[in-house]
Amino acid sequence: MNIIMTINGGMGKSVFATAVCRAIKRWHPNSKLIVVTGYPDVFSGLDSVDMAFHHGQEAYFYQKYIENQEVMVFAQEPYMVTEHIQSAEHIIESWCRLVGVPYSGEMPEVFINQRERLFYQNKYSFQKETMILQTNGGGAGPNELKYSWARDMPAIIAEAIIREFSNNYQILHIRKEEQIPFEGTTPIQENYKGIAYLIERSSKRVLIDSVCQHIAAALGKKSTVLWVANKPNVFGYALHDNIVANPETIKPDLRNSFLGKYNIGGAINEFPYRSEKEIFDINRIIESINQQ
Repeated sequence: MNIIMTINGGMGKSVFATAVCRAIKRWHPNSKLIVVTGYPDVFSGLDSVDMAFHHGQEAYFYQKYIENQEVMVFAQEPYMVTEHIQSAEHIIESWCRLVGVPYSGEMPEVFINQRERLFYQNKYSFQKETMILQTNGGGAGPNELKYSWARDMPAIIAEAIIREFSNNYQILHIRKEEQIPFEGTTPIQENYKGIAYLIERSSKRVLIDSVCQHIAAALGKKSTVLWVANKPNVFGYALHDNIVANPETIKPDLRNSFLGKYNIGGAINEFPYRSEKEIFDINRIIESINQQ
């Protein structure tokens, strides 16, 4: 039987989908699991996935994998189930139930083959131990501030981390070209396997609720992860030191909230603090980093 799983959304979603794929394959070991995603490299080398295609990449897909064949299609959206909307369980568990397979604590997976590891080893050479810093997530939509208060790391926090650790660590800032740069860091604009390699070899990691924290969990690399609107019990991992934002200090304007309290893009009218200084305690974050 062909099982076809389609994944819409960002790279982080595809990374935690690898845990769902593991659960599917465990329940359907004799089936061929075919993933259609925006990030097929995420599934490269995983023995739970037989083939991974980019959306629209494979010509004659229907004739090859569906027509006149035994097939199951998993195209459901896990963000639209009640348990997820109510933050009642982890997104991986919600997704497993949605596709009808038991969840047994599966974690995301990353595979870096020997040639890939050698390639990135030759590409990157650092004089100090490295710290991975991810300050901004992707896919939040247009924002003239290039910053989503609901998920991204406040600049005041990022700058304090850089001041504290840049003498002893080379800070690798994982960022897209259009995202906010920070002095005292080495900007890294890399593909999935390159990011995974750099996380794997790093000494410390300070992350937000985005792709890097999923990769770090897959690699067993404990990290300091900052959370504002989203919740670690839904998207995070017990491995990490999950630092949740301080209680709100003002009443937000939620006139446009629908299935979630906040827009992950960081709608400015929904901002529930007097200033960004109130979101996190920098001393708590530095203590967490030192304990890694």
